[in-house]
Amino acid sequence: MAAAPFPATKWIWRDGEFIAWHDASLHVMSHVVHYGSSVFEGIRCYETPGGPAIFRLRDHLRRLQDSAKIYRMELPHSLEALSAACAELVRRNELRECYLRPLVLRGYGAAGLNPLASPVETYLVCWPWGTYLGAGALEQGVDVCVSSWFRPAPNTYPALAKAGGHYLNSQLIKLEAVSRGFAEGIALGPDGHVSEGSGQNVFLVRGGVLITPVIDGTLLAGITRDSLLTLAAEMGIPVREQLVPRELLYCADEVFFCGTAAELTPVRSVDQVKVGAGTVGPVTRALQERFLAVVRGRFPDTHGWLEPLARLSAAPA
Repeated sequence: MAAAPFPATKWIWRDGEFIAWHDASLHVMSHVVHYGSSVFEGIRCYETPGGPAIFRLRDHLRRLQDSAKIYRMELPHSLEALSAACAELVRRNELRECYLRPLVLRGYGAAGLNPLASPVETYLVCWPWGTYLGAGALEQGVDVCVSSWFRPAPNTYPALAKAGGHYLNSQLIKLEAVSRGFAEGIALGPDGHVSEGSGQNVFLVRGGVLITPVIDGTLLAGITRDSLLTLAAEMGIPVREQLVPRELLYCADEVFFCGTAAELTPVRSVDQVKVGAGTVGPVTRALQERFLAVVRGRFPDTHGWLEPLARLSAAPA
């Protein structure tokens, strides 16, 4: 059964102007439709005691810039302009919490693989989005499988870029997992080591040590991943970035996903093998509680990760 469409909001920002949601359309011959030539970000805005605040906005937009540069897309908007536009978009849509999707794509122009004749268009979209992996996932955890689909080898496509075409691989991982009755899949890299989920980074806990796959050219360097590594160090949790063999998923005391959409989602089983006691482990819970407290403004933001809407200048209409 097809999933219900996510809720539309009123306004979308397109290259400096605000347009109605349903007016944001593309020609069928747009380059992005045929070749996946887009880069994008996912960013969350959280309700805090001081009002709505966007989490690590500048870091996300810098990665958007980097992704566009890798794919030789000339992004005509500065980080400051995009930051202000994100804030104004949330205000205009009258949201207190939401998911933001900056998107840079190649439009109608080139018919072949050489994309340079296609104009580069920039959009900002936002909408309300709750728990990514389903109701109760953050509290109870999810059941996952190891996918039969591998992540690509380094130097096949640039894994550090968050690009639309890359997510065809992610769709195969997700579709396979769901068809087998799992909430999510974990992909291995071409060498057989653990890479990432379809749209999340992976962490394990073994003997009190927090373990995550090294950035090896097969996975995205997640901003939530980076945040958790920082928080773990502050909390005195030993951290190790290393190659992770598949079987360590079965022997781990705890496993969890992290990402902007997934936030910090515990994993209670992998391939029907219980992780630890099959419940959310203490390290996972402690990190989740600290992370959510920081992003919601209930714990001091010592890193300047939160960008309150009230502090961001208004974008031009």
